[in-house]
Parts: sequence; C-alpha cells; structure tokens
Amino acid sequence: MSINTQNLQSIINFIWTVADDVLINKFLENQYQDVILPMTVLRRLDLALEPTKDKVLQTHNEFKSKIDNVSGLLTSELHGSGLAFYNTSPYTMKKLLDDPKNIDANFLDYLNGFSENVQDIISKFKFRNQLNTFEETGITFSLIEKFCNPKVELSPDKISPMAMGYMFEDLIRRFNEKTNAAAGRHFTPREIIELMTHLVYLPVKDKIQKGTFLVYDPCAGSGAMLTQSKLFATNPEGEIKSTATFHLYGQENTGEMYATCKSDMLLKNEDPDKIKFGSTLSEYGFDPDLKFNFMLTNPPYGTTWKQDQENLNVGTGKKVEIKDRRFNLKIKNFKGELEETCLTSRSNDGQLMFMLHMLSKMKDPKDGGSRIASIHNGSALFTGDAGSSESGIRQYILENDLLECIIQLPNDMFYNTGITTYIWLLTNVKEERRKGKVQLINASSEGFYQKMRKSLGSKRVELTANHIQIIQEMCFAFEENEYSKIFDNEDFGFYQITVHQPERDEKGNIIKDTKGKPKSDSTLKDTENVPMKESIADYFKREVLPFAPGAWYDKTKMKVGFEIPFTKYFYQYEPLRALSDIAADIMTLEQETENLLKEIVE
Repeated sequence: MSINTQNLQSIINFIWTVADDVLINKFLENQYQDVILPMTVLRRLDLALEPTKDKVLQTHNEFKSKIDNVSGLLTSELHGSGLAFYNTSPYTMKKLLDDPKNIDANFLDYLNGFSENVQDIISKFKFRNQLNTFEETGITFSLIEKFCNPKVELSPDKISPMAMGYMFEDLIRRFNEKTNAAAGRHFTPREIIELMTHLVYLPVKDKIQKGTFLVYDPCAGSGAMLTQSKLFATNPEGEIKSTATFHLYGQENTGEMYATCKSDMLLKNEDPDKIKFGSTLSEYGFDPDLKFNFMLTNPPYGTTWKQDQENLNVGTGKKVEIKDRRFNLKIKNFKGELEETCLTSRSNDGQLMFMLHMLSKMKDPKDGGSRIASIHNGSALFTGDAGSSESGIRQYILENDLLECIIQLPNDMFYNTGITTYIWLLTNVKEERRKGKVQLINASSEGFYQKMRKSLGSKRVELTANHIQIIQEMCFAFEENEYSKIFDNEDFGFYQITVHQPERDEKGNIIKDTKGKPKSDSTLKDTENVPMKESIADYFKREVLPFAPGAWYDKTKMKVGFEIPFTKYFYQYEPLRALSDIAADIMTLEQETENLLKEIVE
C-alpha cells in the first residue's frame, strides 16, 4: 500500500505549527518534540477509544469492586474497547476542554486512566515530566484544543500505522533540522520497505499460504517494516493473499520510537508484549532460543556500540572477546580448518553485529529456514582487513552459503543521508540454482528511480511501483546482464600473504641468519591479497617475483580475508578524450577570447 505523502503533509504541517503557536517561549526548541510526539500518539489512542468510551466506563464502574482484574472485560468486544488497551478516566481529550479551570488536574486523571500497556508508552516518552511546565505556563488548554482540531486527523481508521510512521519520521527529521541535531538513525522510505518485503516474501509465497510465521525487526523504529510486511503477505487483494497467522516481534532502544511502535501495535490489535525496549545487542528482550521465519531491518550504521560491549562484559585486551554464542562462530583458517572465533566489529560501527544477531535467530532449514533483508552502507562490504572481525563476519556468511543477493540502491534515497546504501538478502534455504552463488544488482542508475518534485531533507529521489517491479524481477530471474552479475562465494575470498625481501649490507650482500637463510628487510615488507581460487605459488611467481627477485613469503603465517568490492564489478571505463579533440576545443576558445578582446579594445 502506497502513501499519499502530499495528503499527509497538511496534517504534519498543522502539527508543526502547534510548536510555534503554543510552545514558543515556554519550551526550548530542542524540547518541542518531547511534547508534540507524545501528544500526537495520545490523540491517536484517544480517537480509537472514543466510540466505546461509555461502554468501558459502565463496565469499569460495575465490576471494579467485584473482580480483582477487570482488564479482560475492559478489552473485550462485548463489554469493553475491543482493543488491547483502554482508559477508565471519565474524560476524553474533547471532554477535558469543557472544564478549562481544572484542566491540569483532569488531564493528569485522564493520563492515569490508561491501561498498563499505554502507561509504558507514556513512561518511555517521559511525558509526565512536561506536565509541571504545562501548568506553570498555562498552555494545557491551548495544546489539547489544537490536537482536537479536525485538521489533525489522526484516527487509526484514517491514518494507517505505516502512514503514522511516515508522519513521525518526518516530524523528527524537522525537529532535528531545526536544532541542527543529527538524527542518529536512517529512517527507511516506504518504497524501500515495499521492495524489501517483496524480495523476502515472494520467492516463498506458495509456502506461506497457511500456518504460523514469526516476523522480526531487531531495530524496529516506528514498526513500519513489521506492519507493512504483514500487510503485504496477508492483503486479500495482494500478490500473496496468505491466510496464515503472522506474529510481529521487534526491539527498539530509543524511547520515543519504541513508544510510537508499541502504540501502533496496540491500535492494530497486535500483541504489544512482542515489542521490547532496550538494546538488541546487549539487552535482547526475548527467549534466546526463539527463532524467526522472516527478518527485516535497517540497523544503525556508523554508530557506536561501545556501551553494548561494556554491558556484555568485554575484556580490556586488544582482542575483544564476548562470551555470547551469537558472536562466537567457526570460520576456516588458511589451512582450511574450522576455528571458533569471536567476531566483534570495531566499536564505532555495530551494523554487522546486528547481522550476526539475526543469523543466530534463523530457523533450522528442516523447519522451513529463514529469509532476511537488511540495509547497510558500503563499509559492510569491505571494511576490515584480512583477519579482522568484519572480514570474518563476511567469511562466515559466505562459507555457510547464506548470502543470496546484494542490491545497490540509488543515492539520496534517505531522509537524512545521501550516502550509498545496499539491501542484503540472506537465507539458509537457497534455491538449488543459487547454491554456492551470490548475485549483485546495481540499481543505482537513473533508470531505477525518479527525482522527487520536492525533496524531504536529504531524500531527493524515490522508487515507483514500476522501479520496484524491475528490480525484483531482475533478482528473481537470477541472470547476468549489465546490472546483474553472479559470482561464486569463493570469488570474494583471498589469502593475505606477507612478502619478504632479503636484507642487504652496505656492499649489497645479502645478510643471512644463523641457519644461512636470508634475513628479511622490515622496510621492504609488504602484503599481497591472493584470490582464493588461484594457486598462491603461481600468483607469487607471476605477480611478485618479476618485480622483487629473491622475495619469499611465510607459508605458515597467512590470513584469510573476504570482501565484496561492489563498485569494481560494475565499473565501466570511460576512455579519455583524444588529444586532437582537446586541442581543437582550446583553439576554438582562444579564437572566441581573441574576438572578445578586440570588441573590448575597439
């Protein structure tokens, strides 16, 4: 389902004006979102409960003294809200406006009337911290009145969770731009989510028509990937039309986004307890043995995970060791022997750690296996030398034949960054024709996007339904062309050897050790990356010895490396212009300049 962003803009613009009309001189600019975002969520919940308000109050008043736990009745279709939450306060936001003199006390009563799952949302927004300022500055009435304006159409019947996620992300982007703050994350455009869901579900659509499936996002944000993916799979008018049950799981460590995600899960009658708060890497909120059929995410990249390292009780030595089965994995050494290795990326970029986390949550292939779509920047492809954890993570993925495809997206696709991004598709149930292979798709050129009439932050281009169709068909076809290339897993591997050259004395004689072997000159020491498919001896003879006679390498001290030099595979050489053409252009310019000078002088 696509979103008409232009229709939403009028609502977003109105909400945005609330800050300037009501909060100005009462709150600092960097505090505006602490008021606007929770008020938007509360009004949305308020509108959802409005039709059943009287029924909920009647049930509550009748049974509160008779039953210890009345929650079941208050959420039931027959006696309550018919939703996973309720409010037992006599007030709605509109009714609060009927008593302006007591509105501060009544507003607190209204907040206290929400069920426990909404109390968690209010708590994560830290909204009660703002109430004293509301009362002291006398803005409570004006604020609530603004949000009750018909122009703020926030009813879940009119605004879907996906649209709500878009609104929130746009508001947060605006707040960050206003205060020159970095968003710290890259919100995912809805057309990218649509592409990801198609790539994850369509190849197995015949296998998910019935049954129960678990969908997971370890960096859930507003929850859009979860809700959109379920909608795509179960839409009765969609491509899959599945009647299966899909359970949505997610974790988010930013309070405001967790609160937003959980509120929309409540409104969609999803289980709010399947959305957890905290850092996925060090505070994983679910049973460690819980596995998922599908995983979609856009993890933070270029963002530190140092606090997670500390929380996981990492050693202080040079090599980071974490006693966690998610990150201790077996990869081959240069002898081809499996060795258990602690794979932990550098502390200033944890994106590949989320990858390892998801790989640990894959279902056994005997139980249907798992499919993963994850967005990353370029560093996930090549950062880290041979023997590094980043290289080791790529090695683990490729040695276990988990990588299906990587798709390069157009630049300027995201709201707060213009960098190059990639969708990684992984699975442990590859089709026979894909086994041992990796497909790379370059969808970054103009034929794969259209420019937006009006940019949103850094987002200047977008994918249309037709572009999504072209990309997914190229992926499913699994054929080579100008934009699609297919490789063996081993094509990305190499052995790093250290090249030594003999040490010489002042007369040019080779210095030898006590065993009569030439000593290595440390100033001439170098490394070579030998493609894994090549013979090291043949490579050395062809690429090294002609340029460094007498050189040698230590066969007992080699490292294994893996990288995916995406750009190299799609590089197209553009020959330099002929010198005669350049000379002709220069002569033309000189003649034009000479004529101009004559005109000026005359």
